[in-house]
Amino acid sequence: MKRKIVVVGSCNTDMVIPVEHLPLPGETIIGGDLLTNQGGKGANQAVAVARFGGEVELIARVGDDGFGRQTIESLRREGVGTSRIRLTPGVPSGVALIAVDAKGENSIMVSSGANARLTPEDVEEAGEMLREADVVLMQLETPLPTLTKAASLAREAGCRVVLNPAPYPPTPLPAAFLGLIDLITPNETEAMAMSGISITDEASALEAIRAIRAQGVKQVVITAGGAGAYTELDGQLLHIEACPTHVVDTTAAGDTFCGVLCVALSEGASLPEAIAQANRAAALSVTRRGAWQSIPYRREVEEAKANSHPNHSL
Repeated sequence: MKRKIVVVGSCNTDMVIPVEHLPLPGETIIGGDLLTNQGGKGANQAVAVARFGGEVELIARVGDDGFGRQTIESLRREGVGTSRIRLTPGVPSGVALIAVDAKGENSIMVSSGANARLTPEDVEEAGEMLREADVVLMQLETPLPTLTKAASLAREAGCRVVLNPAPYPPTPLPAAFLGLIDLITPNETEAMAMSGISITDEASALEAIRAIRAQGVKQVVITAGGAGAYTELDGQLLHIEACPTHVVDTTAAGDTFCGVLCVALSEGASLPEAIAQANRAAALSVTRRGAWQSIPYRREVEEAKANSHPNHSL
């Protein structure tokens, strides 16, 4: 059985400032000490895969600068394959400016830099890698034509294609692209943008899932933070509850969920089992500050499962 996971996505350097509350327009806030670390949704998800025990390669671009070279070296230390991360001369690496408030909520501004230069040709050159994969995982911080090419090649190779639709674009995703997606993992805000349905309870969650599936996606998992996650299985809504936890910082929680979900699925877990494992990992991540710093290792997730309440024992 193929177990490799290929992530097509972004690499950023995150610059995080803790603040009492997120700034209003025109407001200046004095925050705490600056924390600088590697991030970007693609890199975050690749690290989550590696720490949960998956074999992972990342297809990405970084600038030919200190941030880019540091990102590649850091990914190698995490066990992420970097042979398809390209240095891009004359273009800065991606940067994210993040404010995190006292409740753990965040506000993020991203300068895409080299991420915006990831091309369909970059993906075509990695065709053999895609053919060896079990799962191809993507987000929306790199150009859509590149992601479409990756999804098309993966589908041709019989790989499962997973899309984390973040950040969600101002215009709807094309039907031709969504038709290549096997599993999509929007949060509540992204699900509302895709379906036009505000998720307030289980009935509206099911309605949103069906509206998104009607756009061509095979399977939908809506992540809902402290409310857990929703999916449809055999025509019925399945609600996998979240693990109770104290929220410190939600940065990379969704990326942790996606990475762990893909590893579990590649190992043959059922969808409910995979969601439950991803929930546990995400619950651990929000108890810690930072992006990579917050992503748990597999042994930590398994310990959390062993210590969990029976209601969270899937």
